[in-house]
Amino acid sequence: MGRRARCRRLQQQQQQRRPEGTEDGAEGAGKRHDAGWEGGYPEIVKENKLFEHYYQELKIVPEGEWDQFMEALREPLPATLRITGYKSHAKEILHCLKNKYFKELEDLEVDGQKVEVPQPLSWYPEELAWHTNLSRKILRKSPQLEKFHQFLVSETESGNISRQEAVSMIPPLLLNAHPHHKILDMCAAPGSKTTQLIEMLHADMNVPFPEGFVIANDVDNKRCYLLVHQAKRLSSPCIMVVNHDASSIPRLMIDVNGKKEVLFYDRILCDVPCSGDGTMRKNIDVWKKWTTLNSLQLHGLQLRIATRGAEQLVEGGRMVYSTCSLNPIEDEAVIASLLEKSEGALELADVSSELPGLKWMPGLTQWKVMTKDGQWFAEWDEVPHSRHTQIRPTMFPPKDPEKLQAMHLERCLRILPHHQNTGGFFVAVLVKKSSMPWNKRPPKLQGESAKPRDPVQSSPAGPTGEKAVGPSELERKLDTGIGDAEIVQRTEDLENNGNKKDGVCGPPPSKKMKLFGFKEDPFVFIPEDDPLFPPIQKFYALDPSFPRMNLLTRTTEGKKRQLYMVSKELRNVLLNNSERMKGIYTLYPFINSRIITVSLEDVKILLTQENPFLRKLSSETYIQAKDLAKGSVVLKYEPDPTKPDTLQCPIVLCGWRGKASMRTFVPKNERLHYLRMMGLEVLAEKRKEGTALMDESAATSGPLEDDKVSADQRAEQAASPDATSTGSDSAGGATVPR
Repeated sequence: MGRRARCRRLQQQQQQRRPEGTEDGAEGAGKRHDAGWEGGYPEIVKENKLFEHYYQELKIVPEGEWDQFMEALREPLPATLRITGYKSHAKEILHCLKNKYFKELEDLEVDGQKVEVPQPLSWYPEELAWHTNLSRKILRKSPQLEKFHQFLVSETESGNISRQEAVSMIPPLLLNAHPHHKILDMCAAPGSKTTQLIEMLHADMNVPFPEGFVIANDVDNKRCYLLVHQAKRLSSPCIMVVNHDASSIPRLMIDVNGKKEVLFYDRILCDVPCSGDGTMRKNIDVWKKWTTLNSLQLHGLQLRIATRGAEQLVEGGRMVYSTCSLNPIEDEAVIASLLEKSEGALELADVSSELPGLKWMPGLTQWKVMTKDGQWFAEWDEVPHSRHTQIRPTMFPPKDPEKLQAMHLERCLRILPHHQNTGGFFVAVLVKKSSMPWNKRPPKLQGESAKPRDPVQSSPAGPTGEKAVGPSELERKLDTGIGDAEIVQRTEDLENNGNKKDGVCGPPPSKKMKLFGFKEDPFVFIPEDDPLFPPIQKFYALDPSFPRMNLLTRTTEGKKRQLYMVSKELRNVLLNNSERMKGIYTLYPFINSRIITVSLEDVKILLTQENPFLRKLSSETYIQAKDLAKGSVVLKYEPDPTKPDTLQCPIVLCGWRGKASMRTFVPKNERLHYLRMMGLEVLAEKRKEGTALMDESAATSGPLEDDKVSADQRAEQAASPDATSTGSDSAGGATVPR
């Protein structure tokens, strides 16, 4: 018998021995029920005296607003959603939401309570973000809301809507990223902010390969695969996922006109791990677990990550530092310390006018430090020696009034929950004016003792107990003041001594480079003379401008089953950094053959029937398809501007022309999404595999047709010249380098 079973039996025996009517019996049970015991778990009391004492003393809330602040923290966080994807597609989803689902919520009552219609976030551009006070309970309870609930669930699963907290949408907006920017997201998982950044790169849908890219990093290997999953939804060739400790993320090298140079980023998002007391409305555990010790322990890591980010920022670049904490130890103290150590290389940007409609409080210029037992210190000199390991001098505001004033800490933004019914948040935008001071100093002479100047770049110990050595000799030298020119030269020398094959970004040869024990497949770019490519080029009549050098596989041996597409900028990064790393819309512009233009009715048939016969499609589509050989095809729908009531965004689908039928390769949730955009609602009833049930506005399709054809198609696909699938559509160029 397990421990839990024994405990339950013991409790039952004790209950049976208690006399009726005792306080521990009937009355006690009544009291527990009144206190909110449901399902055997007590309701968490949303109260923490130390929390209130701390923030009242720091005066982060304007005078006279404390009660509203606390009242807002005790209320559940309203649901918010962001419409994802690229512009034309996002506008169609917005049109569907506003003109169908939101209208159905008007004047709706559930249990006598009027349902509030979702409202756009006033500060988010183009009405692409909305908030609603509808709880999950209400959504599930009302039959009138069931359709809306199913829409939210399905569109979220297919990646067209992101259930993202309102305040977490702010950092990417303030980053002000453009399609040509090289972007680093230092602590990226789970990836909602990363997807925002990818969308910004693809602002112009007519450019399949933007010059910029996003490198998304996370220290947790498993969370990196969550990042890949998020990125795949956008099918971008400009995203790469890496797995590193952000505080010691290695410098990457790129080839510029035949010479290796350090990669500096135009934009860096530094959304650091934090205590999260701004998330109390959704993470109610914080109420009972909150203590100042959390902030004191995280401050050092946050400062190291921010410092590493500042080092890798290009001059003139912008870095956004953010936390979901209200604590100045994690917020202003980190920014003040970073500004002080930068010696003028960094400055806070004034972004007060960049998000009109957003309410925020200016950053603090004075604060104190409190221990977990309530002891206060106003400055470092007051801290006893016994506390020096817990409290550090970087946690206090600068003493010099002129230096403090020059920092302009008031340019930081603190979002308070009661101002716009959100979570709590902190954001600071930094601009780099020149190199960090330690990167300006001349390199030390050969043989001179190289004592680490600062613990910022220390490497963590791996789970096996073996120290995870820095990515290369290069990284160990960074702390000794080595200049960028010598960094480049040393890196070239190190790589020239290796046995690296051209076009192969394999796992690093040195055993010491096995970080965290996770083994990844290599990244192998297809050489120009590879016999794999010509049959594909001929089959699709690929344009001569097709960037074949950007195709890669994940194997050096055996048959190449999948090809992945990356942009030329990411190819540059991959080829030049394999020793320092772990861890259809794109292709369509280059295809000149096997493109079938389909009507809206054809799209409906293809999405509601698994393998419709060619004769079921329109005569125009049949004429285009009948003489094509079996194999993959591109199915293209172009909107008709003279019919504004029909779907007004183009659709490009991957399909298969079989012996006598046609099918699309579209995941289930994407099928449902396209059908909704065409005005066909999917019922919430259980759906048989391969059959989409429609409401009365469309006929219910029958069961799967022509199973034999489906089996034939699979056999044909295996033998076809284009059996190797190109993975940019399914993998989006999202890779996990070592």
